[in-house]
Amino acid sequence: MFNKITKSLVGAVALTLIGGVASADNWRGWNIHVDGYPNTVAMDRFAELLSEKTDGEITLQMFHGGTLGSQPDAVEQVRLGGLEVGNFNLGPIGPIAASANVVSLPFVFKDVPHMFRVLDSEGGQAIAAGMAEKGLLPLAWYDAGARSFYNGEKPINTPADVVGMKVRVMNNDLFTGMIAELGGNPSPMAFAEVYQALKTGVVDGAENNWPSYESTGHFEVAGYYSLSQHLIIPECICINTDTFNALSPEMQAAVTEAAQESALMQRDLWAEREAVSRKAVEDAGVVVNEIADKTPFQEAMAPVYEAYFETNPDLRPLVELIQTTD
Repeated sequence: MFNKITKSLVGAVALTLIGGVASADNWRGWNIHVDGYPNTVAMDRFAELLSEKTDGEITLQMFHGGTLGSQPDAVEQVRLGGLEVGNFNLGPIGPIAASANVVSLPFVFKDVPHMFRVLDSEGGQAIAAGMAEKGLLPLAWYDAGARSFYNGEKPINTPADVVGMKVRVMNNDLFTGMIAELGGNPSPMAFAEVYQALKTGVVDGAENNWPSYESTGHFEVAGYYSLSQHLIIPECICINTDTFNALSPEMQAAVTEAAQESALMQRDLWAEREAVSRKAVEDAGVVVNEIADKTPFQEAMAPVYEAYFETNPDLRPLVELIQTTD
């Protein structure tokens, strides 16, 4: 699945290869998720595979639960080489590597399978190359699901259903613009505050993926979940570019293969976790609705896209490529 991206990473980055490691390299890796989470299990498997495939010449000690700092801090540590590896969402990488920010455009992907088709093609190559230039080389892509709208009042089927609704979003101009163009009132706030805000009516709704909606208990105070899938933002196993470049070709291949195998595991685990979370909230009485036609939502995003292109004109071809990928 990752062959095209693997080849592109080697070709897109100006590699200065040396003759391999002289002794064992002991790497450190960052992950924000807790024990048992699909990413945590998969990153631990990546560490095991890394040792196996390099005959112990490279070992990886994983630090989970954000114990080495926040995600923005960890991104910078990997970029600067203070950490070798991180499991990151591409959202916080967007301000650093412009190519990565395209995945945060609302409705840029049709669904999760479409996202992976893009990442395994020319679009993914461009995103990866831009990230590598900023010190973050993606070795493999993880699934983070799709974010959809939920609220305590009614199903959302058309943009008209969002008009006047106060919706919590992450603090990003793309996301606040999305709600505003749908006629709602965007309400950025810390994620930890959302449950109480929903319960007390400070906000009418929010948006997130199945596991987050279920594990936070948001379904208890917002019982309508509408499958808009407006944001589909992948995660990556990213390595410091210089660290990767300093490996021999054989070691690069082993490291990449280990990452890709762990990604296949993560995707399976994520699918299982999503199914469990969805069943749990449906059993609790949540009303789930498909949106038959997302076209009106997508068309409403035109001003958001144009504002984005005003400051990122060079990325218009990449966005168009993503949208036209089958």
